[in-house]
Amino acid sequence: MLRVRFAPSPTGFLHVGSARTFIFNWLYARHNGGVMVLRLDDTDVERNSDASVNSIFDGLRWLGLCWDEEYKQSERLALHRGIAEAIFARDLAYRDFTPAHSGESDSSGPQGAWLFNPGMRDLTRVESDRRAAAGEPFALRFRVPRGHNHILRFADSVYGEQSKLADEVEDFALLRSDGMPTYHLASCADDADLRISHIIRGQDHLSNTYKHLLIFEAAGTEAPQFAHLPLLVAPDGTKLSKRCHGPVVSVTTYRDAGFLPEAFVNFLCLLGWSPKDDRDFLTLAELTSAFTLEGVNRANAVVNFREEDPFDPKAVWLNAEHIRALPIAQLSAQLLPFLQQAGLPATSEKLLQVTPLIRERIKFLRDVNTAADFFFASQLPPYDCIELIPQKGDAALARRVLIEAHELLASTPFEHAALESALRGAAARLNLKAGPMFQPIRVAVCGRKNAPPLFETMEVLGRELCLERIAQAIAKL
Repeated sequence: MLRVRFAPSPTGFLHVGSARTFIFNWLYARHNGGVMVLRLDDTDVERNSDASVNSIFDGLRWLGLCWDEEYKQSERLALHRGIAEAIFARDLAYRDFTPAHSGESDSSGPQGAWLFNPGMRDLTRVESDRRAAAGEPFALRFRVPRGHNHILRFADSVYGEQSKLADEVEDFALLRSDGMPTYHLASCADDADLRISHIIRGQDHLSNTYKHLLIFEAAGTEAPQFAHLPLLVAPDGTKLSKRCHGPVVSVTTYRDAGFLPEAFVNFLCLLGWSPKDDRDFLTLAELTSAFTLEGVNRANAVVNFREEDPFDPKAVWLNAEHIRALPIAQLSAQLLPFLQQAGLPATSEKLLQVTPLIRERIKFLRDVNTAADFFFASQLPPYDCIELIPQKGDAALARRVLIEAHELLASTPFEHAALESALRGAAARLNLKAGPMFQPIRVAVCGRKNAPPLFETMEVLGRELCLERIAQAIAKL
């Protein structure tokens, strides 16, 4: 069975690039009826933190994509060490007692990169056992085959055929001097034990694959199929990082700004992958149906943010489109927490009435705080009475309109069709066009010129509140 894994290290927040890797793995598994494994690669005890673990899980749960199996690498150390010992027993690894791989006795590659220490690599087994028995600390290194023109090859599902001369690969560590497994050993040991069939990860891991091929072969396990994903880069071409680009690279930044998870997933999928029909707006079901590794591009994907605007315009557009596509009840449930966090006394019942009126007017979920605040506030924020005056009119006209509206609305049924009929009739009696008639009323009941449709808004606000706000506006004039 096809089995994929996402293996984050809990040494920081959930990066947008890591989230995309998780999504691509998830889509590949679901498209092919496979299994999605979440494995926390937490063997780097000095850098791990509970805050990072929480950030990773919070971000993944927000995406709403469930995994099938979950593991912690730190609970599998016996497996890692057992495989290291088996490789050592086959003389495919050796003990390195040097504190660091540096000095005149080191052998280097063509670019001066460290490859191995001949004094340690050629140490006899008897001498190695003696020093180890005496308690001398050592790292366990893989004995990379040298001098035989051995070529390491693999076919990458994205980047095609890859090869490298084994002589150019350093004798990498399997176990550190404290006995802890390195990333290379632990990752391969777990991939083999968990029967991972496809490894889908960032292109920055491509060079590690040659070492992993050696480990899989030494452990007597067939290597999985590899697929490396193009990197996410900033507009200047640099790799996205928190140090250089700040919170824009964190998944929680998008969540807290009011992105829908399905819109965020849609956006990340278009960074380095595209469907055959070049669509942009895709539901999760459509993404699952369309996703293949053949659609992944080789070129790095640019996230087009600016210092004054942290979000890519396409991400914002997609979020607005997904907001408009979401059923009213679901959208209302997503909006409610943002109003509550802003201290507005919103109820789910009232918000269900408001949501259809603002859905076309918001790009982020957090926009509800500015688009719909006047529906829930007991008092409107202060506004300039000049706002009540129509463009082609004066304060006297505005006052006349509001007095007429106040008298009329006291007895008009508060339903948008009846309200529209009554107020348009009043405009005709006052010999006014719709604009000069409706602007003073809109500003009076909403506190602003730019607001949702007037009659539907008044219906939701209710007679009592509309009359109260109109009376306050009359007093302003």
